[in-house]
Amino acid sequence: MFKNTSLLFLLFLQYLIIFPKNSSAQTEPAGLAQAFERLSSDPQAKYAITSICVLDGNTGKQLYGRNENIGVATASTLKTITSATAFALLGKDFRYQTLLKYTGSIDEKGVLHGNLIISGGGDPTLGSDRYQSSKEPAVLDAWVQAIKKAGITKIDGQIIGDASIWGTQGTPDGWTWQDMGNYYGAGSSALSWRENQFDIKLKPGSNVLISRTIPEMPYLKIVNELKAGKAGSGDNAYVFLPPYSQTAYLRGTWATDIKKSGISAAIPDPAYEAAFRLADTLKRIGIISSNSITTDRLMALNNLTVPAGGKTLAVINSTALHEIVYWLNKKSINLYAENLLKTLAWKAGKEATTENGAAEVIRYWSTKGIDRDALNILDGSGLSPANRVTASAMAQILYQTQKENWYADFYESLPVNNGMKLKSGTIKDVSAFAGYYESANGKRYVIVININNYSGTGINNKLFNVLNSLK
Repeated sequence: MFKNTSLLFLLFLQYLIIFPKNSSAQTEPAGLAQAFERLSSDPQAKYAITSICVLDGNTGKQLYGRNENIGVATASTLKTITSATAFALLGKDFRYQTLLKYTGSIDEKGVLHGNLIISGGGDPTLGSDRYQSSKEPAVLDAWVQAIKKAGITKIDGQIIGDASIWGTQGTPDGWTWQDMGNYYGAGSSALSWRENQFDIKLKPGSNVLISRTIPEMPYLKIVNELKAGKAGSGDNAYVFLPPYSQTAYLRGTWATDIKKSGISAAIPDPAYEAAFRLADTLKRIGIISSNSITTDRLMALNNLTVPAGGKTLAVINSTALHEIVYWLNKKSINLYAENLLKTLAWKAGKEATTENGAAEVIRYWSTKGIDRDALNILDGSGLSPANRVTASAMAQILYQTQKENWYADFYESLPVNNGMKLKSGTIKDVSAFAGYYESANGKRYVIVININNYSGTGINNKLFNVLNSLK
């Protein structure tokens, strides 16, 4: 018995030498727990919920977690889940289409006895200057050339911006009044234009003045209630402009020594803006529309509908989804995320609402083993303070994306923060980071860190001090 036991023991030792147990597995990174405890005990975190989840990037094993199963407001880190779901369900080469059509007939003099219709297909990049093919001059020129080619010299009808495929609610439930009139709070639309924003140029001084808007917005009245802020106080100006309104209020303060030239606001009715810009361009070259500009929404208020059918003059194809996601995450464009969320519902054959899109995200990841109760998602961008997602669920999703054939594009879209590929997220008293890191010694990590309800400012460096333990 003793001899057999000794032999077995020797064989076991030999096995450990030749095949060390799980030699590639990672253990809890040294110093991470202590660094997180320092953050948790910091005065800024006294009344906060601070959560973290770090996974082994190779195996998915959780290396460290604290409060990782508590749902917290995500801010823009939610965009990682929205964009990953879009890749999975739409495909990296998915493209939107916008149609320019006409109804009626064109007589021998080139008069169109009918309407021009811009039929929106959900493209959030239409008119954006981020892509060569989508730039406003390029799109307008394509439309003008198509109209000329058809022989149209005058329009005896209306120019209609048609966003009807997605309904009239562009702003998700739960967004705040302070956000929705500003560029980052621009609502989604089936017919977007120029990322649904415009610029308001300001002159600082004892009285803050509006110098102009870019572009000119003749159909919009801007009421300036801005006050001069003390030197060094920066930009505390907000635009209060409800969807579909024609009156904007500027409120807050603008520092007397500020170097910024102005702020950006949300376009209240993107479909109207697109139709307006086409009508204005045609007018400049002598093609006149005898009737008004309108939209499907305005027509519905008068119990009218957009004429069905029509002949297509031009098709504008968007850039591919992987290029949209690149800027969505790189510059944290809320509009892109919200349009993608509605697209997920639309392509699933459901009504294109934010709620239905969020349900599609939850449904998809639940089929991948993520607990649906860990994903309380109310929008696509994370701007709603009512989103609640656990750090563990977000980390598991990020881990799973590494196995997909679109992962390289997803990874490329993430910005660099603290020397790591991390999407940041910031709303009031919330700061978060989510993504990946590979250390110099080749260890790979999936990282989610989040703090809700912190006090003071400058919290990010303290979050980075925790993550530096991985370096």
